[in-house]
Amino acid sequence: MSGHSKWATIKHKKAAADAKRGAAFTKLIREITAIARQGGGDPDTNAALRNAIDRAKGANMPSDNIDKAIKKGTGELPGVTYEEISFDAYGPGGVAMMITGLTDNKNRTTAELRNILNKKNGNMANAGSTSFLFSKSGFISIEKSKISEDDLMEVVLDAGAEDIKSEGEYHEVFCPIEVLQDVKEALDGKGIEVVTAEMTMLPSTTVAVTGNDVKALLNLMEALDEHEDVQKVYANFDISDEEMEKAAG
Repeated sequence: MSGHSKWATIKHKKAAADAKRGAAFTKLIREITAIARQGGGDPDTNAALRNAIDRAKGANMPSDNIDKAIKKGTGELPGVTYEEISFDAYGPGGVAMMITGLTDNKNRTTAELRNILNKKNGNMANAGSTSFLFSKSGFISIEKSKISEDDLMEVVLDAGAEDIKSEGEYHEVFCPIEVLQDVKEALDGKGIEVVTAEMTMLPSTTVAVTGNDVKALLNLMEALDEHEDVQKVYANFDISDEEMEKAAG
């Protein structure tokens, strides 16, 4: 199974725990604030903000938290200014990684992430050494119990989606980032509940990971993802279900 699919499934399962710890809220608030600062606080004219608000509501974030995050971004309320960051890295098994986030202190975040990578059998790489392997794509996941693959294809292809993969418990829809909101709205219009709808980075090539590298890689991915300044971790690993079962055991 591809890195994105496998990691997306793992993150779905740990989302509830993240929300309880407040980690999910913290990251979403930062994202909403940064997007509102860049593109304005009106979700009707800022598609990225509208998408982030939808995900915040999906995580059961109170509307008051969302409103405050937007106002901090537009300057109506005082708040911290966050800088976008991106790091190239390698993980166990030679897996290429791209780490993105938002921080108010880039030097601190860089040192902390380098420390995580070093402790978890990874290493920071030169800028651009892995990021060229990834390209932007819209990504939507839907529980298989909500709709059949054939019915889903009919809805999303008409809205501009390019590919559908049905692995594990979820249907995964990929589309150009420009039509992500159109595809999401087409699903909403049919009453089809979406687990997540977001921009992702898809690798042009994948690396098969086996043996002890599987657990080591997933431990690294989780440690990076749990850092409060990290928004997303993308990687080009490919792990078979058999190897995943061995790692879990």
